[in-house]
Amino acid sequence: MTFGDSFVPTAGEVGILPMLTYFFMALAAYSFLGNLIFSLATRGSVAPEHRISRVYGAIIAAVAGVSYLLITHFYHEMLHGLSQLTSPEARAALVRHSYQAIGQFRYIDWAVTTPLLLLKASSMLRIKFKEASGAITLMLLADFFMVLTGYVGEQQLTAAGEIIVGSKLFWGAVSTVGYLVAVFVLYGLYKRFASRGNDLERWGFRVIGYTTVTTWGVYPLGYMLTMT
Repeated sequence: MTFGDSFVPTAGEVGILPMLTYFFMALAAYSFLGNLIFSLATRGSVAPEHRISRVYGAIIAAVAGVSYLLITHFYHEMLHGLSQLTSPEARAALVRHSYQAIGQFRYIDWAVTTPLLLLKASSMLRIKFKEASGAITLMLLADFFMVLTGYVGEQQLTAAGEIIVGSKLFWGAVSTVGYLVAVFVLYGLYKRFASRGNDLERWGFRVIGYTTVTTWGVYPLGYMLTMT
């Protein structure tokens, strides 16, 4: 084991921004794993009809936590490579190419966590699958379609790692269709079943729904910014 490739480089070698990025990646991983422990430890403290929601939350936290640990590991490897380069052009190229490679883990994560988040929202109003099987199936398929086509869009790269802008824009637009369908169906479920829930349950559904509309809606901005 050597110091250079076993420990995180310093800001003097790679700059303060990459180090802050590493810090928040590791923090996210630990936070998700902490959430996993919390979800499992408190599962018995909620009403029986809402325990499945805690299970969904635990799986989401576990998958996201492992994903961020992997992302943090590969980002650490990139930082080590960055510390060995002196040319600004070479450093910029490494950062750009590594972002495209490491970012793939996000889509693999989302393929599992985002449909579970939608199911978690449905469980807040105690919606059983047999009561709305068509709507729930459509919502989950639209969500997976969104993630899969977004992943295909991220793969629109040349052998040199340069983005193929036209193809990436096309797949980004296709992915947005899945997002809009999932949001529309989720809203329809709320309108249909809101009356069966109490104020707290409706509030929980709305929080997840607003999270879906807002935070998921931010990701297309990041998708577009990679082409600048």
